[in-house]
Amino acid sequence: MLHAALYGEENPAVILTYAWDRLLTDPLPGPRRPTDFTGLERLTPAVWTVPAQSRPIAPAGSTLPRLAAETPHTLALLDPYHGAEGLTHQLEDFVSHLAPESIDLLDVGGDILARGDEPILKSPLADALTLAACCQVNAPVRLLVAGPGLDGELPPEEVGDLLGPVVHAFTARDVETISSVLEWHPSEATALLAATARGVRGTCEIRDAGLPVPLTDESPTVHEVDLDDAASRNQLARATMSTAHLDEAEAHSREICGHSEIDHERNKALRLKEQQPANLDPATIWAQLDRLITPHVGRAKRAGGSRESQEERFRRGKPAGWMGCRWASGSAARRARSAERAYA
Repeated sequence: MLHAALYGEENPAVILTYAWDRLLTDPLPGPRRPTDFTGLERLTPAVWTVPAQSRPIAPAGSTLPRLAAETPHTLALLDPYHGAEGLTHQLEDFVSHLAPESIDLLDVGGDILARGDEPILKSPLADALTLAACCQVNAPVRLLVAGPGLDGELPPEEVGDLLGPVVHAFTARDVETISSVLEWHPSEATALLAATARGVRGTCEIRDAGLPVPLTDESPTVHEVDLDDAASRNQLARATMSTAHLDEAEAHSREICGHSEIDHERNKALRLKEQQPANLDPATIWAQLDRLITPHVGRAKRAGGSRESQEERFRRGKPAGWMGCRWASGSAARRARSAERAYA
Protein backbone atom coordinates (compact mmCIF):
# COMPACT_ATOMS: atom_id res chain seq x y z
CA MET A 1 0.00 0.00 0.00
CA LEU A 2 2.75 2.46 0.93
CA HIS A 3 4.99 1.45 -1.96
CA ALA A 4 2.20 1.98 -4.49
CA ALA A 5 1.34 5.36 -2.95
CA LEU A 6 4.93 6.68 -2.89
CA TYR A 7 6.57 4.98 -5.85
CA GLY A 8 3.77 3.72 -8.08
CA GLU A 9 2.82 0.18 -9.01
CA GLU A 10 5.09 -0.22 -12.05
CA ASN A 11 8.17 -1.41 -10.15
CA PRO A 12 7.47 -3.95 -7.37
CA ALA A 13 9.51 -3.71 -4.19
CA VAL A 14 11.55 -6.19 -2.21
CA ILE A 15 10.01 -6.28 1.27
CA LEU A 16 12.24 -7.61 4.03
CA THR A 17 10.11 -8.83 6.89
CA TYR A 18 10.06 -11.17 9.86
CA ALA A 19 8.07 -14.39 9.79
CA TRP A 20 6.61 -13.57 13.20
CA ASP A 21 2.88 -14.17 13.09
CA ARG A 22 2.31 -14.65 16.81
CA LEU A 23 -0.05 -17.32 18.03
CA LEU A 24 -3.01 -16.44 15.83
CA THR A 25 -1.30 -18.21 12.94
CA ASP A 26 1.85 -19.79 14.33
CA PRO A 27 1.52 -21.90 17.50
CA LEU A 28 5.28 -21.72 18.09
CA PRO A 29 6.56 -18.73 20.11
CA GLY A 30 9.04 -16.34 18.53
CA PRO A 31 9.99 -15.71 14.91
CA ARG A 32 10.64 -18.30 12.22
CA ARG A 33 14.02 -18.73 10.55
CA PRO A 34 14.82 -20.00 7.03
CA THR A 35 15.18 -23.59 8.24
CA ASP A 36 11.52 -23.46 9.35
CA PHE A 37 10.40 -23.35 5.69
CA THR A 38 10.58 -25.46 2.59
CA GLY A 39 10.77 -23.91 -0.86
CA LEU A 40 12.64 -20.70 0.00
CA GLU A 41 14.77 -19.21 -2.77
CA ARG A 42 18.14 -17.57 -2.27
CA LEU A 43 18.18 -13.88 -3.17
CA THR A 44 21.72 -13.17 -1.96
CA PRO A 45 24.17 -15.35 0.00
CA ALA A 46 22.59 -14.15 3.27
CA VAL A 47 18.98 -13.41 2.26
CA TRP A 48 16.18 -15.83 1.29
CA THR A 49 12.91 -14.96 -0.40
CA VAL A 50 9.56 -16.48 0.55
CA PRO A 51 7.78 -17.38 -2.71
CA ALA A 52 4.16 -18.41 -2.99
CA GLN A 53 5.04 -22.10 -3.27
CA SER A 54 7.06 -22.13 -0.03
CA ARG A 55 5.56 -23.65 3.10
CA PRO A 56 6.30 -23.51 6.82
CA ILE A 57 7.34 -26.83 8.32
CA ALA A 58 4.69 -28.10 10.75
CA PRO A 59 3.84 -27.29 13.43
CA ALA A 60 5.08 -23.81 12.46
CA GLY A 61 2.72 -21.49 10.64
CA SER A 62 3.21 -18.40 8.49
CA THR A 63 1.09 -16.00 6.46
CA LEU A 64 4.04 -15.08 4.21
CA PRO A 65 3.55 -17.69 1.43
CA ARG A 66 -0.06 -16.68 0.90
CA LEU A 67 0.90 -13.02 1.11
CA ALA A 68 3.56 -13.63 -1.55
CA ALA A 69 0.91 -15.20 -3.78
CA GLU A 70 -1.41 -12.21 -3.49
CA THR A 71 1.02 -9.30 -3.83
CA PRO A 72 3.31 -8.29 -6.72
CA HIS A 73 6.24 -7.72 -4.39
CA THR A 74 9.13 -10.02 -3.44
CA LEU A 75 9.05 -11.00 0.23
CA ALA A 76 12.44 -11.63 1.82
CA LEU A 77 12.95 -13.14 5.26
CA LEU A 78 14.66 -11.31 8.11
CA ASP A 79 16.23 -13.79 10.54
CA PRO A 80 16.84 -12.25 14.02
CA TYR A 81 18.34 -15.37 15.61
CA HIS A 82 21.84 -13.93 15.26
CA GLY A 83 20.85 -10.68 16.92
CA ALA A 84 21.35 -7.20 15.49
CA GLU A 85 24.75 -8.20 14.11
CA GLY A 86 23.13 -10.93 12.02
CA LEU A 87 20.39 -8.60 10.79
CA THR A 88 22.98 -5.97 9.87
CA HIS A 89 24.89 -8.58 7.87
CA GLN A 90 21.72 -9.57 6.01
CA LEU A 91 20.94 -5.95 5.16
CA GLU A 92 24.51 -5.21 4.09
CA ASP A 93 24.49 -8.30 1.89
CA PHE A 94 21.17 -7.25 0.37
CA VAL A 95 22.43 -3.73 -0.35
CA SER A 96 25.76 -4.83 -1.81
CA HIS A 97 24.21 -7.35 -4.19
CA LEU A 98 21.06 -5.50 -5.29
CA ALA A 99 21.96 -1.78 -4.86
CA PRO A 100 18.37 -0.63 -4.15
CA GLU A 101 17.41 2.91 -5.21
CA SER A 102 15.98 3.61 -1.75
CA ILE A 103 15.44 1.90 1.59
CA ASP A 104 12.45 2.69 3.80
CA LEU A 105 11.98 1.29 7.31
CA LEU A 106 8.25 1.33 8.00
CA ASP A 107 6.63 1.01 11.42
CA VAL A 108 2.85 1.05 11.87
CA GLY A 109 1.82 2.67 15.13
CA GLY A 110 5.09 4.26 16.24
CA ASP A 111 6.27 1.97 19.04
CA ILE A 112 9.67 1.97 17.36
CA LEU A 113 10.00 5.46 18.91
CA ALA A 114 9.56 4.16 22.46
CA ARG A 115 12.26 4.54 25.10
CA GLY A 116 11.69 0.96 26.19
CA ASP A 117 10.59 1.47 29.78
CA GLU A 118 7.00 2.54 29.07
CA PRO A 119 4.65 0.29 31.09
CA ILE A 120 2.15 -0.04 28.22
CA LEU A 121 4.78 -1.24 25.73
CA LYS A 122 3.99 -4.81 24.65
CA SER A 123 6.30 -5.81 21.79
CA PRO A 124 9.47 -3.69 21.61
CA LEU A 125 12.03 -6.37 20.67
CA ALA A 126 11.41 -6.83 16.94
CA ASP A 127 11.34 -3.09 16.30
CA ALA A 128 14.44 -2.48 18.41
CA LEU A 129 16.47 -5.13 16.58
CA THR A 130 15.44 -3.78 13.18
CA LEU A 131 16.23 -0.21 14.20
CA ALA A 132 19.60 -1.28 15.61
CA ALA A 133 20.50 -3.03 12.36
CA CYS A 134 19.36 -0.21 10.08
CA CYS A 135 21.48 2.28 12.03
CA GLN A 136 24.57 0.20 11.27
CA VAL A 137 24.00 -0.39 7.55
CA ASN A 138 26.32 1.49 5.23
CA ALA A 139 23.43 2.93 3.22
CA PRO A 140 20.84 5.67 3.76
CA VAL A 141 17.67 4.38 5.45
CA ARG A 142 14.54 6.49 5.80
CA LEU A 143 12.38 5.78 8.87
CA LEU A 144 8.64 6.14 8.29
CA VAL A 145 5.85 5.85 10.86
CA ALA A 146 2.33 5.19 9.60
CA GLY A 147 -0.87 5.32 11.64
CA PRO A 148 0.40 6.99 14.84
CA GLY A 149 -0.90 5.06 17.86
CA LEU A 150 -2.85 2.45 15.87
CA ASP A 151 -0.88 -0.48 17.31
CA GLY A 152 -2.18 0.25 20.83
CA GLU A 153 1.31 0.56 22.31
CA LEU A 154 2.21 4.26 22.67
CA PRO A 155 -0.57 6.87 22.96
CA PRO A 156 -1.06 8.87 19.74
CA GLU A 157 -0.26 12.13 21.51
CA GLU A 158 3.09 10.77 22.69
CA VAL A 159 3.94 9.46 19.23
CA GLY A 160 2.82 12.70 17.61
CA ASP A 161 5.36 14.77 19.52
CA LEU A 162 8.19 12.73 17.95
CA LEU A 163 7.08 12.74 14.33
CA GLY A 164 8.59 14.65 11.44
CA PRO A 165 6.88 15.89 8.29
CA VAL A 166 3.95 14.12 6.65
CA VAL A 167 5.06 12.04 3.69
CA HIS A 168 1.63 10.77 2.68
CA ALA A 169 -1.97 10.55 3.87
CA PHE A 170 -3.68 7.32 2.87
CA THR A 171 -7.04 7.41 1.15
CA ALA A 172 -9.62 4.80 0.25
CA ARG A 173 -8.03 4.56 -3.20
CA ASP A 174 -4.70 3.53 -1.64
CA VAL A 175 -6.42 0.70 0.24
CA GLU A 176 -7.64 -0.86 -3.01
CA THR A 177 -4.16 -2.31 -3.60
CA ILE A 178 -4.43 -4.52 -0.48
CA SER A 179 -8.17 -4.89 0.00
CA SER A 180 -8.17 -8.59 -0.89
CA VAL A 181 -5.36 -9.27 1.60
CA LEU A 182 -7.24 -7.52 4.39
CA GLU A 183 -10.05 -10.03 3.99
CA TRP A 184 -7.90 -12.73 5.62
CA HIS A 185 -4.65 -11.30 7.02
CA PRO A 186 -4.87 -11.03 10.86
CA SER A 187 -3.07 -7.69 11.35
CA GLU A 188 -5.04 -5.33 13.56
CA ALA A 189 -2.80 -2.28 13.10
CA THR A 190 -2.75 -2.54 9.31
CA ALA A 191 -6.49 -3.16 9.19
CA LEU A 192 -7.10 -0.08 11.32
CA LEU A 193 -4.80 1.96 9.09
CA ALA A 194 -6.86 0.86 6.10
CA ALA A 195 -10.12 1.55 7.94
CA THR A 196 -9.09 5.10 8.79
CA ALA A 197 -7.98 5.63 5.18
CA ARG A 198 -11.52 4.66 4.22
CA GLY A 199 -12.88 7.29 6.60
CA VAL A 200 -13.71 5.30 9.74
CA ARG A 201 -13.46 7.42 12.91
CA GLY A 202 -14.18 6.64 16.55
CA THR A 203 -12.64 4.20 19.03
CA CYS A 204 -11.56 0.61 18.47
CA GLU A 205 -10.59 -1.99 21.04
CA ILE A 206 -7.69 -4.21 19.99
CA ARG A 207 -5.51 -7.02 21.35
CA ASP A 208 -6.68 -9.55 23.89
CA ALA A 209 -6.70 -6.83 26.58
CA GLY A 210 -9.25 -4.70 24.70
CA LEU A 211 -6.99 -1.63 24.48
CA PRO A 212 -8.91 1.43 23.23
CA VAL A 213 -7.37 3.04 20.17
CA PRO A 214 -8.71 6.36 18.83
CA LEU A 215 -9.28 6.55 15.08
CA THR A 216 -8.77 10.20 14.08
CA ASP A 217 -7.94 12.32 11.06
CA GLU A 218 -4.26 11.86 11.96
CA SER A 219 -4.50 8.06 11.87
CA PRO A 220 -4.07 7.50 8.10
CA THR A 221 -0.95 9.69 7.86
CA VAL A 222 2.66 8.61 7.23
CA HIS A 223 5.46 10.65 8.80
CA GLU A 224 9.20 10.70 8.31
CA VAL A 225 11.32 10.43 11.47
CA ASP A 226 15.05 10.96 11.85
CA LEU A 227 16.59 7.50 12.17
CA ASP A 228 19.40 8.58 14.50
CA ASP A 229 16.97 10.44 16.76
CA ALA A 230 14.85 7.30 17.05
CA ALA A 231 17.90 5.20 17.93
CA SER A 232 19.06 7.75 20.51
CA ARG A 233 15.66 7.56 22.18
CA ASN A 234 15.21 3.77 21.96
CA GLN A 235 17.26 2.29 24.82
CA LEU A 236 16.63 -1.28 23.73
CA ALA A 237 17.83 -0.60 20.19
CA ARG A 238 21.07 0.87 21.50
CA ALA A 239 21.59 -2.03 23.89
CA THR A 240 21.08 -4.69 21.21
CA MET A 241 23.36 -3.23 18.52
CA SER A 242 26.23 -5.60 19.31
CA THR A 243 24.11 -8.69 20.02
CA ALA A 244 25.04 -11.86 18.12
CA HIS A 245 22.16 -14.02 19.39
CA LEU A 246 18.44 -13.49 19.90
CA ASP A 247 18.84 -14.74 23.47
CA GLU A 248 21.14 -11.79 24.18
CA ALA A 249 18.60 -9.36 22.81
CA GLU A 250 15.88 -10.96 24.93
CA ALA A 251 18.03 -10.52 28.04
CA HIS A 252 18.38 -6.80 27.27
CA SER A 253 14.61 -6.57 26.78
CA ARG A 254 13.96 -8.10 30.19
CA GLU A 255 16.43 -5.71 31.79
CA ILE A 256 15.26 -2.50 30.07
CA CYS A 257 11.58 -3.18 29.41
CA GLY A 258 10.88 -5.56 32.27
CA HIS A 259 9.77 -8.34 29.92
CA SER A 260 10.38 -10.13 26.66
CA GLU A 261 7.54 -10.42 24.19
CA ILE A 262 8.71 -13.94 23.37
CA ASP A 263 8.33 -14.89 27.04
CA HIS A 264 4.75 -13.65 26.80
CA GLU A 265 4.23 -15.83 23.74
CA ARG A 266 5.78 -18.83 25.49
CA ASN A 267 3.46 -18.43 28.47
CA LYS A 268 0.43 -17.89 26.28
CA ALA A 269 1.25 -20.92 24.15
CA LEU A 270 1.41 -23.07 27.29
CA ARG A 271 -1.99 -21.82 28.43
CA LEU A 272 -3.54 -22.45 25.03
CA LYS A 273 -1.98 -25.90 24.88
CA GLU A 274 -3.58 -26.81 28.20
CA GLN A 275 -7.04 -25.70 27.04
CA GLN A 276 -9.36 -28.27 25.55
CA PRO A 277 -10.53 -27.06 22.10
CA ALA A 278 -14.27 -26.55 21.89
CA ASN A 279 -16.32 -28.05 19.09
CA LEU A 280 -17.58 -25.50 16.56
CA ASP A 281 -21.37 -25.68 16.77
CA PRO A 282 -23.06 -23.46 14.18
CA ALA A 283 -26.24 -23.49 16.26
CA THR A 284 -24.57 -21.81 19.25
CA ILE A 285 -21.62 -19.85 17.81
CA TRP A 286 -23.58 -16.60 17.36
CA ALA A 287 -24.83 -16.69 20.94
CA GLN A 288 -21.25 -17.18 22.10
CA LEU A 289 -20.08 -14.25 19.97
CA ASP A 290 -22.95 -12.19 21.38
CA ARG A 291 -21.66 -12.79 24.92
CA LEU A 292 -18.13 -11.96 23.78
CA ILE A 293 -18.99 -8.71 21.98
CA THR A 294 -21.76 -7.25 24.19
CA PRO A 295 -19.39 -5.91 26.92
CA HIS A 296 -17.53 -3.92 24.25
CA VAL A 297 -20.57 -2.31 22.64
CA GLY A 298 -20.99 0.44 25.19
CA ARG A 299 -17.36 1.46 24.90
CA ALA A 300 -17.05 1.34 21.13
CA LYS A 301 -17.90 4.31 18.93
CA ARG A 302 -17.91 3.21 15.32
CA ALA A 303 -15.38 0.45 14.93
CA GLY A 304 -14.45 -2.61 16.88
CA GLY A 305 -11.61 -5.05 16.37
CA SER A 306 -10.31 -7.29 19.12
CA ARG A 307 -7.56 -9.89 19.17
CA GLU A 308 -9.69 -11.57 21.82
CA SER A 309 -12.43 -12.20 19.26
CA GLN A 310 -9.84 -13.36 16.71
CA GLU A 311 -8.31 -15.84 19.13
CA GLU A 312 -11.75 -17.09 20.13
CA ARG A 313 -12.46 -17.79 16.45
CA PHE A 314 -9.01 -19.37 16.07
CA ARG A 315 -9.55 -21.76 18.99
CA ARG A 316 -12.93 -22.79 17.63
CA GLY A 317 -11.50 -23.72 14.25
CA LYS A 318 -12.59 -20.68 12.27
CA PRO A 319 -10.06 -18.57 10.31
CA ALA A 320 -9.05 -15.48 12.24
CA GLY A 321 -9.81 -12.18 10.57
CA TRP A 322 -10.14 -8.57 11.54
CA MET A 323 -13.66 -7.73 12.61
CA GLY A 324 -14.93 -4.18 12.19
CA CYS A 325 -18.38 -2.68 12.16
CA ARG A 326 -20.34 0.49 12.48
CA TRP A 327 -22.69 -0.01 15.38
CA ALA A 328 -26.35 -0.19 14.41
CA SER A 329 -29.54 -1.32 16.07
CA GLY A 330 -30.09 -4.95 16.91
CA SER A 331 -28.25 -7.58 18.88
CA ALA A 332 -24.48 -7.85 19.12
CA ALA A 333 -24.68 -11.14 17.24
CA ARG A 334 -26.38 -9.46 14.28
CA ARG A 335 -23.76 -6.71 14.39
CA ALA A 336 -21.07 -9.38 14.39
CA ARG A 337 -22.62 -11.08 11.38
CA SER A 338 -22.71 -7.78 9.49
CA ALA A 339 -19.10 -7.11 10.43
CA GLU A 340 -18.00 -10.54 9.28
CA ARG A 341 -19.60 -10.08 5.89
CA ALA A 342 -17.78 -6.75 5.54
CA TYR A 343 -14.31 -7.59 6.73
CA ALA A 344 -13.65 -11.10 7.98
